[in-house]
Amino acid sequence: MFITFEGGEGSGKSTVIKHIVSELEKEGYQVVLTREPGGTPISEEIRNIILDKKNTMMDPKTEALLYAASRRQHIVEKILPALKEGKVVLCDRFLDSSLAYQGGARGLGIKEVYEMNQFATDGLLPDLTILFDIAPEEGLKRIAANAGREVNRLDVEQLSFHKKVREAFHELAKEFPERYVVIDASKSVPEVSEEAYSAIKERMGK
Repeated sequence: MFITFEGGEGSGKSTVIKHIVSELEKEGYQVVLTREPGGTPISEEIRNIILDKKNTMMDPKTEALLYAASRRQHIVEKILPALKEGKVVLCDRFLDSSLAYQGGARGLGIKEVYEMNQFATDGLLPDLTILFDIAPEEGLKRIAANAGREVNRLDVEQLSFHKKVREAFHELAKEFPERYVVIDASKSVPEVSEEAYSAIKERMGK
């Protein structure tokens, strides 16, 4: 199975994913945990360019193309090989982040960014996408309180940008109801982890 985790900044995805990996491994599943942008050496190098706070002049289309390039390398080098070996792939962000951030918040158009990414993904979509939904004000507050967290170029965007990201994710959840599960990420970590894990187990049972 290919499972992706989406959400705005400070939604707590990374913390919950580690818990889910642990639980799945206890049950005997072979799990590959990865992230976007990144996941492979080449993709991580592209990530550094995208998220570097110095690159404030980056054009939105350049940004979208870099994400797609990173994604392509990630898919062929890591995701597809793991799926072919029968492993469960958990990915912290995937295509939907490009649709929400560049398509929605940057104004490039969700449909346009989706079509552009078809060249990179060859149509690969997750079996399940878990959206960690949280008000941007709350998410950014969490980031400010977490001194050890990496602060990247997207974290320092205006609040209006993050609100557009959330709206785009909601739009995607309505467009792809067959693979989306929306979870209230303002709840405690144990509650969110339990809901996410239950959604995964339910999908695995189908």
